[in-house]
Amino acid sequence: RFHSEGYQEGYAEGSHIGVEEGRRHGSLYGAKIGSEIGCYLGFALTWQCLLQKCTDEKNSKKTKALDSLIGMIQKFPYEDPTYDKLQEDLEKIRGKFKQVCSVLNIQSDFRISSERSSLTF
Repeated sequence: RFHSEGYQEGYAEGSHIGVEEGRRHGSLYGAKIGSEIGCYLGFALTWQCLLQKCTDEKNSKKTKALDSLIGMIQKFPYEDPTYDKLQEDLEKIRGKFKQVCSVLNIQSDFRISSERSSLTF
């Protein structure tokens, strides 16, 4: 009897703690993904505005790559944490971001200074 009661109490307590830990981990991971995607979108929108004034063929390729990245970000399912292709789509966005950086001739790691202040994803 004591064994069964102890098991039930331990199981209930462990389930409660597991849910709290899962929620905390999910919130942190979601915030990191949101921050990363937001950085990519801000980057792309800024470059899109900078390239609007230039209409030569070289900038056309850059603009198309930026438009593609913005489109991928806008289609990303922010509200659905159960989306089964979340990681796959996130990797595609990261790849497109690296491609855009290559087309723009920009380093994709955004080193701000030689100290610890940098953005790396």
